[in-house]
Amino acid sequence: MIEDFDKNRLATTDPREMERLLEAGNIIHFPECPISLPSAAELAKIREELPHQLKSKNVSFHPEANRIRGMQTGAPLEELAHTILKNQSNQISLFLRAQLPNLFKNPTVGTCSFRPIQEKGRNLKPHASNELIHIDAGAYGATNGDRILRFFINYSTNEDRVWATRGAFPDLYRAYHKAAGLDNVNEQSLRKKPLDHLRTGLLHSVDKLGIPVSRALDSSPYDRAMRKFHNFMKDTPAFQSEPNGRIEMHFKPMSAWMVFTDMVSHACLSGQHCINYTALVPLQDCQHPELAPYNILAAAAA
Repeated sequence: MIEDFDKNRLATTDPREMERLLEAGNIIHFPECPISLPSAAELAKIREELPHQLKSKNVSFHPEANRIRGMQTGAPLEELAHTILKNQSNQISLFLRAQLPNLFKNPTVGTCSFRPIQEKGRNLKPHASNELIHIDAGAYGATNGDRILRFFINYSTNEDRVWATRGAFPDLYRAYHKAAGLDNVNEQSLRKKPLDHLRTGLLHSVDKLGIPVSRALDSSPYDRAMRKFHNFMKDTPAFQSEPNGRIEMHFKPMSAWMVFTDMVSHACLSGQHCINYTALVPLQDCQHPELAPYNILAAAAA
């Protein structure tokens, strides 16, 4: 499931191979981060001082508004956090356009967040906990079947970021769709209804007024089905404790990795100081659309 790309493999591999690996449910791991990082002094500053200036669990750069959210009003590090996260977002986007020329032709670039809080032992409610294995659903409201691509960088100096997985969506869906209450999902049920289109239109109108949070309120039948599966996974202790197919992965300090998180189940068991970049990849740009969760759901009845 993990494919290591050192500098040599990154320089010599056909981009279509990396795209194929991603779509098939693999994690692309870079033992050495392939983009430039902030200076050692800047990293030390945001690791040590920024957590005390947060008003939420992380600070996020929103490219559509060119601003950051999640920090206290007038926080001393607000300008530095904005500079770092905007720069990292731009660099990751450039890297992905170069390495994934087919998949990353028409992405919707989302937030680039810095997560400075230790993941282990946060005692959050199940649906909000990163420590429970899940499939991502509904990034930024309605994906409508587009793929959720995430790129991570471990900013820690001395701590691995530890993940766990139970495998990829196709196998999990076959094993658990009835228990999750998704046995009646098919292509027709995934199509947006008139009320879905009305809500989307209204929210787009609000979005044009400069209220980007409105898009997070959008939804679709597909995204609601995926959210149902996401919640089933997190709400089911027997699923979480089942050892069959469970794998733990360690990502070293200053390493990076990327994955379709709507495809690969994952949990973050421990780790601190991590960059999380998100983009939506149009389903029409996938080279193997039959592997996408949307088409697996749509073909279920047939």
